[in-house]
Amino acid sequence: MLIVEKFSPEVNKVYLIEAHSLIHILEGTGSIQVDFKNYFNWQSKAIFLEKGQYIKFLSEDFVVRKIEFSDENKFYNQDVRVLFKHIVSLGYIDLMECQECRKFLSESLVAKNSSSIIDISSKQWYWQNPFKATKDEYQIIFDTNDIIDQSFKNNLSSAEMTDIICKRGYNAQVLLKDRVGISVKRLVNAKRMNESLKEVAFTDKNIQEISYDLGFKDDAYFNRVFKNNTGQTPKQFRDNFDFEQRDLFTQDILDLLKKYHADERSLGFYADKMSMSVKTISKKVRTKMNVSLGHLIRLELLSTAKFMLSQGESITNVAHKLGFEEANHFSSFFKHYLSVTPSEFKKYNL
Repeated sequence: MLIVEKFSPEVNKVYLIEAHSLIHILEGTGSIQVDFKNYFNWQSKAIFLEKGQYIKFLSEDFVVRKIEFSDENKFYNQDVRVLFKHIVSLGYIDLMECQECRKFLSESLVAKNSSSIIDISSKQWYWQNPFKATKDEYQIIFDTNDIIDQSFKNNLSSAEMTDIICKRGYNAQVLLKDRVGISVKRLVNAKRMNESLKEVAFTDKNIQEISYDLGFKDDAYFNRVFKNNTGQTPKQFRDNFDFEQRDLFTQDILDLLKKYHADERSLGFYADKMSMSVKTISKKVRTKMNVSLGHLIRLELLSTAKFMLSQGESITNVAHKLGFEEANHFSSFFKHYLSVTPSEFKKYNL
């Protein structure tokens, strides 16, 4: 059974994923946040999220289609898990490179045919080949990830974890380093920290209980590790993430950026508008949104640029309207952050 829902999400609201889901963003110009990481280059992608993850939309103009897949057994399939078991980034399919995917996600076909989108997307994922690995190597990489998911709470050292993996016949340490660019130790630590963030943000458990549940030797050590990774104590992080209350600061700063980003890039301008010092607003943006204020300004510029280019505006006009002195300065900025030139973007989006 499939549940297909089209909706306009509330800005900065946490949407917890309760079943394996495909998120297709139909409209929107802002960035999104998935599991405490912010993403801005999500356009023309089908995003796959696993049960237990979350997504936030950091702008008010999004329209989203969500497809929930209720057949849990489907996701034990080795070829399918690659869509949902994110190793170092977001799991997605590039719709610009997958004509079949675009066809299945069209308004008229999605209700009837979306059960097949998983199989099509799996084939497309292997074709995209994000880690430049063979199919057999991918199975080792994702088997390793599964073992870490099952064992990370057991307070094992990276050497002990590697030993467990090697006993399964995998030379995973070398393979992960070579293909993914990450060690088993870093993968274990990243998993434990991500689960720590979720427990602190989304539950009312005390810190001692969380540290014990996640395999830390004591709560003092957990506090040190947490602060080293986030710059905040667990209590500060829980208060600032603001899961239930969702104060107005985030919405206020996003509204200002949307209104003024084409003309104003100075941090001081936004600090004055919010009646804060540059240091205070920078710290609060970083604390609340896990990103710098400067990066938010760049995200708005990129989002507006992509929208204007997709509407047929010339590169010169876009550069001028966004305050760049020369079109080539804008083109360099655009390619630096999106890895494609404005001309290439227009070619695929017009």
